[in-house]
Amino acid sequence: MTTAGLVLGPADLRAAADRIASHVLRTPLLPGPPTTADGTRLLLKAEHLQTGGSFKTRGAANAVLALGADRVVTGSSGNHGIALARLARTLGIRLTVVLAAGAAPAKAAAIRALGAETVGVGGGVAEREEHARALALETDAAFIPSSDHPLVVAGQGTAGTEILTDAPETETVYVPTGGGGLLAGICLAATHHPVRVVGVEPAATPRYARSLAACRPVRLPPSTTVADGLRGQYPGAVPYPIIRDRVDDLIAVGDAEILAAAALLRRYGIDAEPSGAVAVAGALRAGRRERAVAVVSGGNTAARLRTLTSTRTERLDRTDGHLTRAAR
Repeated sequence: MTTAGLVLGPADLRAAADRIASHVLRTPLLPGPPTTADGTRLLLKAEHLQTGGSFKTRGAANAVLALGADRVVTGSSGNHGIALARLARTLGIRLTVVLAAGAAPAKAAAIRALGAETVGVGGGVAEREEHARALALETDAAFIPSSDHPLVVAGQGTAGTEILTDAPETETVYVPTGGGGLLAGICLAATHHPVRVVGVEPAATPRYARSLAACRPVRLPPSTTVADGLRGQYPGAVPYPIIRDRVDDLIAVGDAEILAAAALLRRYGIDAEPSGAVAVAGALRAGRRERAVAVVSGGNTAARLRTLTSTRTERLDRTDGHLTRAAR
């Protein structure tokens, strides 16, 4: 089992893929919008179709299954908590999710609807993580953060492995970047591939761009952005060196660009939440003539969350994926 003291590599992604195979979907690459005037089209890694509505299920499943804990504490902006809550309900695990001020109420309600306990704290993501770590110690629970854990990073990286297997000619992958777990995982997947890896951050929270410019992790103050899942204040200890050593570029996009990208995706039949549209916004801003893939990282929109919280627990698997049935 991978631990925090070991260096992650492609073998960890292969182990994660085997471990989580029966708990996640292999999401498709879908045709997306043009990114240049001559009609160069983007491919979309459809993680909005993933079990639990986001890529977070990959890392959550890898960590939960590898650790084998019967009690888990996490901090989450929403999607990681939803992913863990689904797993906890399936596996009989007691889960507590710590939410910072400003967390989306609909996502908090979805977490509770899946049977997990939520705890609210003041401040931003940094305060949330500190409280969650302390609570895990107090209750003798496993702490599974949303990105800063080797098992989580390895699980998220399986999305990158799928991209490069299904479209090996890809020249650039655009990756939404918050805590950095997905970006680090895709950097690992690209270890022996010439693909460019580009992280896309909300302009309000460019923690990786500023950290790489400063040659050290930089902590930012709490901020607001429509991309509520990407409000991390500082790079994670696990993702940072992986990203530092492999990422090719970082792009910042504003809220107006993110919302425009989400609206464009809807015209292509893809209902992405704002965080899920960030990579597309980055690809549109770059405007390069290239064979590119953007990760649509989440689809837990307000409408989808209303369905989740209003559906009886015993019907969730029929409306929101196959995880529980497959696991049982």
